[in-house]
Amino acid sequence: MTNSYDVLVVGAGFAGVTAARELSHRGRSVLVLEARERIGGRTWVDNRLGLDLEMGGTWVHWLQPHVWAEITRYGIEITQSPPAGQAYWHAGGTVRQGSADELLEKLDPGMIATLANSREYFDRPYEPFLRDDLDDLDRQTVLDRIAVLNLSPDEDELVRGMWALNFNAPPEVAGLTQALRWGAAASGSWQLLFEACATYKLRHGTRALINAMAADTDAEIRMGSAVRTVTRTADRVEVHTTSGERFTARDVIVTLPMNALSGIVFDPGLSALKQAAATEGQASRGVKTWVKVRGEVEPCYLLGGPDLPLTFAQPEYTVDGDTVFVAFGPDSARIRPDDLGAVAKAMATWRPDFDVVDVAGHDWVADPYSRETWPMLRPGQLRQLRDLQQSEGGLHLAGSDYGTGWAGFIDGAIESGLRTARRLIAGERR
Repeated sequence: MTNSYDVLVVGAGFAGVTAARELSHRGRSVLVLEARERIGGRTWVDNRLGLDLEMGGTWVHWLQPHVWAEITRYGIEITQSPPAGQAYWHAGGTVRQGSADELLEKLDPGMIATLANSREYFDRPYEPFLRDDLDDLDRQTVLDRIAVLNLSPDEDELVRGMWALNFNAPPEVAGLTQALRWGAAASGSWQLLFEACATYKLRHGTRALINAMAADTDAEIRMGSAVRTVTRTADRVEVHTTSGERFTARDVIVTLPMNALSGIVFDPGLSALKQAAATEGQASRGVKTWVKVRGEVEPCYLLGGPDLPLTFAQPEYTVDGDTVFVAFGPDSARIRPDDLGAVAKAMATWRPDFDVVDVAGHDWVADPYSRETWPMLRPGQLRQLRDLQQSEGGLHLAGSDYGTGWAGFIDGAIESGLRTARRLIAGERR
């Protein structure tokens, strides 16, 4: 077996598999090195609570052109999360109950104002660097924008909770330009953005799509092959794995998330801006947990402010007469996704009558191959993003962290993989 290839790809998530497929279809010899014993990266379907559940990325939408093209290409079926009729929201220390439409109406003024001018700043969402006057805006947090909106206390708390959900992080570390880029990609509509975030999913899970894409490549994919070092010379790249294997190629595509880049030793080191971004890390640091509640619960939204351990939940499935919710919190240091007692207490914030019988989740922040959930930029990191997308010799970064449009989604990973593969096919090697 040869240890020399045209391209090495580090990571078999959607970005890595996309790039490997495109390059192998153009006749390049490609080896994909995946540290885990599965493909998919931060998408992972596992059997928990009596169901096949998405531990990571889940939702897709026809607004997202790259993932939708792949869904169409492979004939993947979609399904819908149960439409909510009721809502429970926690604000001002009390819980209120009403229709889902009532909750959305309460969010409407603040969410519209937060995303005001998103199309002005990012008229073409897949070209986020068209304007050269974004530095001041990029220094602002989402919290900075909310603070000047003169919302009522309850509206303010709920809007901050909604952005904590979107970023999977507290709004004080959430970059305003990241929020505006998402808003622009959703044509400036926050409700369309909300629909894209948590409504449509793949009927047979994200594995249906990633498996179809992996089967459509001539690239070799090796599991359990964690990369330790990436060394560049004038015309070659050498990669060593933690098990002592050595591979060389003309180019290497590293698809590790920004927060996990420090897990590889690069020689020469990354550029100053790339290193600064990797050291600071992007914003997301929260949790996603699945919660099994005894009995059947009417579809509803549960929403609260960013100071709660869990800020949002909605039911997704029924199994054996019980209801399974998906829930999110902005800080994994406050609650573990598999802590039954803590999750039950958090759910009781909205519904003390819930009998939580089981929970399940994966701590992506503690996972050494991710160290984050879905990628969301901090203030000041839009400038770093341009540099993160630039190649250095034969080194290229790809992944949802480095996407230009729907960064933070599967779409962003596929887009980044396509863009990087196209660059290599065109022979670019900066």
